[in-house]
Amino acid sequence: MQREFPEVPLVGVGAIIIEDARVVLVKRRHPPLQDEWSIPGGVLEVGELVREAAVREAREETGLTVEAGELLGVYDRVLRDADKRVQYHYVLIDFLCRRVAGEIAAASDASEVRWFSREELPGLKLAEDTVDVIRKGFAKLRVGV
Repeated sequence: MQREFPEVPLVGVGAIIIEDARVVLVKRRHPPLQDEWSIPGGVLEVGELVREAAVREAREETGLTVEAGELLGVYDRVLRDADKRVQYHYVLIDFLCRRVAGEIAAASDASEVRWFSREELPGLKLAEDTVDVIRKGFAKLRVGV
């Protein structure tokens, strides 16, 4: 699968894991968004259901076993290079997830992982759609709303 300068959009999944008025974010180890905080997630594998992918990616990146629940949103992520060519193109499907087991530990594509309160989020320079879906997750759980 060609992630950079793809021939077709890729399907990505995200796990919005909220607990005790905090959300789990990972610092990306690889492009796109390398060294930036983001939602745990990744690319759907052939034959995998989207909720299964969210559970797998959460475990691979955070060490947490989660249950994927409600769909929070579907987002376009198109990133262009300096010449305006499409460098990355993802259709992102994000789910509200509940921790079932485990403690957070960076793994796989994450260089860091940690819990963030809602008040800490503005200082992270998150993508607008990332802030939107996290806000939706807090609202669904009626946390800090």
